[in-house]
Amino acid sequence: MSEKTINVGGQAVIEGVMMRGADNLATAIRRKDGTIELFKQPFVSLTTSHKFYKTPIIRGFVSLIEMMIIGIRTLTFSAKRWELDLNAEELARGKELKTRSKTRDQIEEIGSYIFAFGLAFLLFGLLPYKLADWIGLGKQNLWFNLFAGSVRIVFFVVYVWAISLMKDVKRLFRYHGAEHKNVHAFEHQTPLEIDQIQKWTTLHPRCGTSFMFFVLLVSILVFSITDTLVATFILHKTVPLLLRLGYHFLLIPLVSGISYEVLKFSGRKINHPLVKLMTGPGMALQRITTQPPDDEMIETALVAMKAALDMDYSMHKVRVLESMNDPA
Repeated sequence: MSEKTINVGGQAVIEGVMMRGADNLATAIRRKDGTIELFKQPFVSLTTSHKFYKTPIIRGFVSLIEMMIIGIRTLTFSAKRWELDLNAEELARGKELKTRSKTRDQIEEIGSYIFAFGLAFLLFGLLPYKLADWIGLGKQNLWFNLFAGSVRIVFFVVYVWAISLMKDVKRLFRYHGAEHKNVHAFEHQTPLEIDQIQKWTTLHPRCGTSFMFFVLLVSILVFSITDTLVATFILHKTVPLLLRLGYHFLLIPLVSGISYEVLKFSGRKINHPLVKLMTGPGMALQRITTQPPDDEMIETALVAMKAALDMDYSMHKVRVLESMNDPA
């Protein structure tokens, strides 16, 4: 796979797409008036600037943390731009806008993060382990983790399917499809024209959805081996549930690092039968998390990709923002 393939990728945001190139991050958002707003900033990953962070396994966890921070920041940015249009519509209807304090917004934002992480801990941590322990698998480390891992996968798929029924999330998934189509077009050196980009599939093997599946699968193997070692050589007895949950949480960097290496390998050997088998579940789930985009969505993602790769986007109707807090 060429360097071009490695150097571009992104994520969907509210009414837009964020793209990451070799040296830049660019977020393009479609406003209600049809114009595209673009915010571009330089970005150098720790995995390319520090030797230690380039180490296999470590680079995977570092990349995951970087993309989580970038993802939260760009989603918050896009939400604020969407709110500007929402407020404009309210004013046009003659409604008076309620003044919100910055402190209240920050408290609500922190509260939403706490709720989200708490729900994730419950669904993907505590509950699967409780169920496995409840049916008597505590002494059988392999079967315990196979069962708990399977429960996590079921919860993950059901959660993704459930949120896909929401109107706003469905639009987000369409922008996700637009991101993938643009990446495919660039990787295969297709002319970067909307009608040509639309011919590509919305499914991509290096998608974050596939990464999440790798994490869920790799965790079963890593946790099973660790539990067996702890029970056999350290405790000489069954591992208590809370202790098991605690050190499994500490193993997440290792699990994510291994998953990253597997995903990186799969991107280089995509036509290998074993790789196709490994990426199959993630690709199947992308049929939910990516949806067919319209031409405006394709263009929005294209602007983000061109900006991230320092390509010319002057033929598109774009308003460049100086900061994430520019006025409407």
